Formats: sequence, structure tokens, C-alpha cells
Amino acid sequence: MKRDHLPATVADDLGVLRFLTCGSVDDGKSTLIGRLLFDTKTLLTDTLANLERNAQRRGLSALDLSLLTDGLVAEREQGITIDVAYRYFATARRKFIIADSPGHVQYTRNMVTAASTADAAVLLVDARKGILAQTRRHATIAGLLGVRHLIVAVNKMDQVGFSAERFADIVEQFRAWLRRQPGLHVQVDFLPLSALEGANVVDRDQRLAWFEGPTLIELLERAPAHQADTNAPLRLPVQWVCRPSQADFRGYAGRIESGTLAVGDELVAFPSGRRSTVRGLAIGSFVRDRAVAGESVLVTLADDIDISRGDLLAAADDEPPVARTGLESTVCWLGPQPLEPRREYLLRQATRQTRVRIGAVPSRLDIDSLQWQAGDARVEPNDVVRLLLGTQTPVAADAYSRFRSTGSFILIDPASNDTVAAGMIDAG
Repeated sequence: MKRDHLPATVADDLGVLRFLTCGSVDDGKSTLIGRLLFDTKTLLTDTLANLERNAQRRGLSALDLSLLTDGLVAEREQGITIDVAYRYFATARRKFIIADSPGHVQYTRNMVTAASTADAAVLLVDARKGILAQTRRHATIAGLLGVRHLIVAVNKMDQVGFSAERFADIVEQFRAWLRRQPGLHVQVDFLPLSALEGANVVDRDQRLAWFEGPTLIELLERAPAHQADTNAPLRLPVQWVCRPSQADFRGYAGRIESGTLAVGDELVAFPSGRRSTVRGLAIGSFVRDRAVAGESVLVTLADDIDISRGDLLAAADDEPPVARTGLESTVCWLGPQPLEPRREYLLRQATRQTRVRIGAVPSRLDIDSLQWQAGDARVEPNDVVRLLLGTQTPVAADAYSRFRSTGSFILIDPASNDTVAAGMIDAG
């Protein structure tokens, strides 16, 4: 019996895992995703028929599985991935959301977008080429964005005769580079595979019998997923103030990003610093005594204090955030035009939005050497830089390394309403 055909009672439901595929150009990322979808029996009959017709028209001996993610006309014409493609599949044990990110350096911003919500990254390496600059670049960016589980998949093993020696050499190359990156805190697993032939992706292959580790799907099934932390300090961004007309009622609605909340708890509202206690909690029409991270709640307080959308509720005695108007941050510039230091941008963090000015650009990540170098005022598309930001109103900020939800932000061009940057707040 194949793994994906196990009865549901045999397998535990491990929830949803978001992961991305990344790596250098033509390392087989789109083909790998296509293979995952094909071997887990996720494809519809008409999709398979389209792939077969495409293979016949082009004279191919096998299905081109990369077409399942390369959906843009330009991608099909050039044979490369440009945009981020999201696909969904499931096994008996888990559901998955995959982001297929581009390999070209000029699409770094697209890779950042894919990694921003990922729990794990599958970093592909062409067995013929070994570790390349873009391999190291994607590993570094994934680490910066808080992806803590890296699966280094050495692909195209069929092109090197399924050589155990070649696989061991690539593993040592990557480990040697990782030892020189003390700031990159990731858990790394290595495995050999052939996405084209389906070896070690979902099913094992006798040609890789020398590898005793798990297959790719087994690694993904057991990978830890980001979950709302009920043991962390409380963070509740206020999304909506509920105050019906001609009614003596005021409630504050939002999603608990971390921690727990109970009737009687003392809270502090940021950025004002005013305090009150929880008088009531409700989820929809159900009254509750307690709520936990991941739940959307309506909170009523014992005191009538000034709270608006964008404010943050935190426990009064448990590591509250710091409300500040100066932010140190790491930013990837997404916009098609360079940053304009003299302009104002809109900063959106959690549910809060405020105007912001660029104070300075202390350093820039050299995209080739992966070293931080002294920056200047000019920030080009795809640049990763450290920025000092000054906000018009105080922002209750956490470090991104602790809280993704309240430690991240985007910058918006107020003229075009385009998102031009994605940022992570540094500890400070």
C-alpha cells in the first residue's frame, strides 16, 4: 500500500505546512512541484490531458510537469519561473501550500514574498553544478525572513548516475559554507532526488537505495509549522471598534496573534499606555471566559478609554512592546522604482497605518558576497537594506525574530497605492 493511500485513521492530521521551493535558475523547482502534485494524485483529469497534449505537440517523451506552476505566457516562452505560483495538495497526514519562487536574481523580491509566510524551504541544488551563488543567496534570504527549516534537495541525480559520492561532496560544500555564516540559524536536512523521474520525492527508488534517510514528502510531513503561540506574551491588534449607534456599548475586535486572554485580565493599550481590565469576551455570538492565540475575539473593557483601529492590546504585566517613532529595520525593496529618501511613505504594521520618512540607509546586503556593506541613499529594486524609519505616530513594535505578525510591515506609495517594500523590525 502506498503512503498516500493510507486510511485517514492510520495517519495523524498534522495541520497545514506552508513551504517554498527556491534555488538557482533551472535547478528544477517547478518540475519538483509538478512531481509532488502528480505523485500525490492531486491533478485533475483535464489537467493531465492538457499536459499529455502539450507533450505530444512538442515531441516530448514524458510530461513537462513544470507547466503546472509556470502559468504566465512569458514563463512558458522562456522556460523560467518569473512570478510566485501557489499550489495546494494534501496527503493522508497533512495539507500543504507550496510557493514556487523564481531563481533569477532580478526576481529577488518575488522570492522574499514567497518566504515571508513560509514555515520551511526546499532549496534545490543541481547535482551537476553543486552549490552556486544563488543557492547561498536564497538560503540567506530565507534565514533573514525567519524560515528556520531548510531542506537541501540535491536534484537531477539521474544526470550524475545517482552517485553517492557526488551527493556527499555537495553536502560538504553546503555545510562548509554554513559554518562561515554564524548568524544563519536554520535546521538543515539533506536528501538526493530526481524530480524528473520521481526518485525520492514521494516514493523511494532503488537507484538511491544507498540513501537511508526519509523521502521529501516524509520530511515535509514531519516539518514543524508556525503556530500561534499561546505561551508567548499577549498581542491583540485592534482591527475594528464596535460601537452601534444609539447603544451604550463599545467593544474591540481583533485576532489574538499570541498569548491568551481571559475575563479579569489587566491590559495596556498601545501606544497610549492606558490600562483597563477585561470585562467580557465573545467569539461571534458565543460568550467566552477565555480565548487563545489564533482566535478572533470581541473584547469589552471595564473602563471607557480611547482605543482606535491600529492600537495594540497587551498584558500589563507580561513583556509589553515598546511604542516608538523610530524603527530599525531590514527591508527588501519591492517597487519598480528606486526608493526616494525625501518622500513620505505609508507604513502598515499589523492593523496600524501611519506615515513614515526614511532616516538613513546604514547598510546594504551585497547580493554577491552576502556581506552587509555601508549603504547610501539609493535603494534599487530587489535590494535588501537596513533602514532607519521615522513614523508620524508611535508604533507598538516587536522584533520580527520574536513575533512575525507585529514585527513585520509593508511600505506603500501613497500616490499609486502600490506596495513598495516589505520589512522586518530589528531588536532595538
